[in-house]
Amino acid sequence: MVSSEGAGDSLSDVEVERYSRQLLLPEMGETAQLRLRRATVAVVGCGALGSAAAPYLVGAGVGHVRLLDPDSVALDNLHRQVQFSTADIGASKAGRLAERLRALNELVAVEPLPARADPSALSPSLEGAELILECTDDPETKFALNDWAVESGRQLVIAGATGLRGQVLQVGGVGPCYRCLFPATPATAADCRTAGILGPVAGVVGAMQALLALSWLAGIGPASLVGRLWDLDGASMRWREIQFPRDPNCPSHRR
Repeated sequence: MVSSEGAGDSLSDVEVERYSRQLLLPEMGETAQLRLRRATVAVVGCGALGSAAAPYLVGAGVGHVRLLDPDSVALDNLHRQVQFSTADIGASKAGRLAERLRALNELVAVEPLPARADPSALSPSLEGAELILECTDDPETKFALNDWAVESGRQLVIAGATGLRGQVLQVGGVGPCYRCLFPATPATAADCRTAGILGPVAGVVGAMQALLALSWLAGIGPASLVGRLWDLDGASMRWREIQFPRDPNCPSHRR
């Protein structure tokens, strides 16, 4: 072990104690924990999904977490975005979430960027991130991040939740992507403003995003979960896994 500062290629005594419960897992251990420490993850969207996923990344010891969101906390967010409080109304979501996460784990560098992930200039805001969590309710952002991930070879976990339903899928490498499954934005895409949402649905889906991210970063579980969509039906309490192929005519792969 090294000093409590956590420098070098070994875990500090503080890290060993902080992460002791996950280090007990046979799939983890010091090597996997060091992978998490060296990782940079960008969370695009700090609402219901992002504020559910990000604490698990920070709690697990992902070394650098970047938070992108241009919005401020609103009263109608609070039933599902439980990292925020009434006192946060009007404040930057990225900024307030960063404060909560730093208080959770001071060993992690948390970087708030209170700006939208502009589809025309994604690279600067995502520079250095090997994995991105797409946590917005904006179809344009989902498609833009998908295209960027396919072109750059980065890993991307996309999710959405409305009503009592939620969906999660992972994009990476040469495997199937979001556009292979959804070629274009539906003419009438539902969101929380029009369809409503029960808060815990977003919490479950956001936690699933974090689990996929941590599994890939730490090198545990299957080598790749790309090409699978997990669909949650909160009314029946069932997850359904749908495997889908790469579309040879997918415009993302043909760029």
